[in-house]
Amino acid sequence: MNIRLTLSLALASLWHRRRVLALVCLTLTLSISLLLGIQYLRTEVRHSFTSTVSGTDLIIGARSGQLNLLLYTVFHIGDPTNNVSWDTFQSLEDDARIDWLIPISLGDSYRGYRVVGTDARFLEHFQYGQGTALELGEGRWFEGVFEVVLGARVAREFGHATGDSIVLSHGAGRTSFSNHEQTPFTVSGILESTGTPVDQAVYVSLAGIEAMHVGWESGVAIPGRTLTPDQASERDLTPSNLSAAYAGLKQRLLTFQVQRDINQFNREPLSAILPGVALSELWRLMGQFENVLLAITGLVIITSFIGLVAVLLSIQAQRAHEISILRATGASPRLIAALQVFECVVLGLVACALALALSALLASALGPWLQSQYGLQIRLRPLNTSEWMLLAAVPVVAGLVGLIPALGAWFRSRSITLGSAPGE
Repeated sequence: MNIRLTLSLALASLWHRRRVLALVCLTLTLSISLLLGIQYLRTEVRHSFTSTVSGTDLIIGARSGQLNLLLYTVFHIGDPTNNVSWDTFQSLEDDARIDWLIPISLGDSYRGYRVVGTDARFLEHFQYGQGTALELGEGRWFEGVFEVVLGARVAREFGHATGDSIVLSHGAGRTSFSNHEQTPFTVSGILESTGTPVDQAVYVSLAGIEAMHVGWESGVAIPGRTLTPDQASERDLTPSNLSAAYAGLKQRLLTFQVQRDINQFNREPLSAILPGVALSELWRLMGQFENVLLAITGLVIITSFIGLVAVLLSIQAQRAHEISILRATGASPRLIAALQVFECVVLGLVACALALALSALLASALGPWLQSQYGLQIRLRPLNTSEWMLLAAVPVVAGLVGLIPALGAWFRSRSITLGSAPGE
């Protein structure tokens, strides 16, 4: 069989039916783009999710399950079961195996977003993605007691800029009737967008957390007992406890040893978790929806191929004259059947090429918008092995689908003898 002749005839046949097959090709292109898009998106979302925290060896908090500790420290969901005393934090700082500790204090909010009490070590050591450090897009890190740094999403949603004055709320609810109106904070800086929960938080100093709660009892401010900025600057505002801490070790080989020692800490019950392991476990519990989306997309592609079969079968009657001419010129039934398969394969290859171009265009155009609006980091990257395999499967399936009309063409061509006319 002359493959070049078969391909040439298949391309000529496709061009002759270009208007009808263009619609089929468009359907296939959109279906493949949807499949690639979902596969690409699930891979990128998983990568973004598991890279929410990078470079942190341990997260330390009060005795709790690893998912609960991860949720309230990283994703700002839920509350700690207990606090960690300041003395314990200092003793952990004195551990020669620990390189750095980032204190975390939770409990308040700003219009539904968490207020995180910390210090300059958060900006210095916290990383996300592939070891990307935090950067300030505007202003500077807080220095005064009543200064605040906003996450990118918080600043964007409420239109804040440096120099603005904001009032924080007592408690973590979106609506609060207990506001720290006596101690307003000034925005000193705004963080660059990270596509992580960092964008959805408000950062103040540990002293600021302590200062705005002086004179509060049972969630209510006692008139005349709250601090003014001048009084706060003269007062010792060392916290008595924290919610948690991020830890970086000098040698990662000691991670499990340090984790075990912290879990067996004798002064108070503590838990130390590996953030990467906890993130993978959380994704395993929450990531089942991606398989459902992939299955739905697979059904869409199957429907598109069924439509292709229906179109090819519907034009079989119109090809009777074409088959008789091919038979008259010496074409064998095998060649005529191969034409049908080649046409479907070529159609699948064209749809794959168009789907690749469309997917790349959409990823480039929508990537920055998805990160700014929804915190999803979508990188324009080469396809991975599984994505190439999915793409390669399309022309293969198209060829198999083409066997259905090919068999019909083969039987029809065998019934047509040289010199006979269609219908005789």
